[in-house]
This record gives sequence, C-alpha cells and structure tokens, in this order.
Amino acid sequence: MVRFIAILILIIPGVFSAYGIKLMRDSLFDDMGFQFLFGLLFFIIGIAFIGGFIVHRDKKKQLNKKKNVRKRKGV
Repeated sequence: MVRFIAILILIIPGVFSAYGIKLMRDSLFDDMGFQFLFGLLFFIIGIAFIGGFIVHRDKKKQLNKKKNVRKRKGV
C-alpha cells in the first residue's frame, strides 16, 4: 500500500508536467501568451516536485556520494 501511494505521488506531478507541455505546444499555434505561461508553470512545478522527491529519497537513504577533497599541505 505504501509503494502504491509513493507511485501515485510521482504520477500526479508527471501528469501535470505532461499537461504543461501540451499547453505550451498548443499555444505556439494559437497565439495565446497566457496559455504558454500556465503551461510553463505546470511543467516547472511538476519537474521540480519530482526532482525534490528524488533528492529527498537519496538523502534519506544516504545515496549521495561525497567528493574526495584532497587537502594541500603548506609548500
């Protein structure tokens, strides 16, 4: 049940992003500026939500790799 809810949480912003792309594509042929802006807004919000979800999950599971930083000794 928990996995189903997680999938649902990711599908809904994906649908908003796809709808935003559709609005932007349709506005190019119909000359509607506000429709393009709403489409861009839907697209950015959907992608940002999915990206935030993935970053949060990676931090929670400690999957982010730390870069090896070599410290220089005094010359």
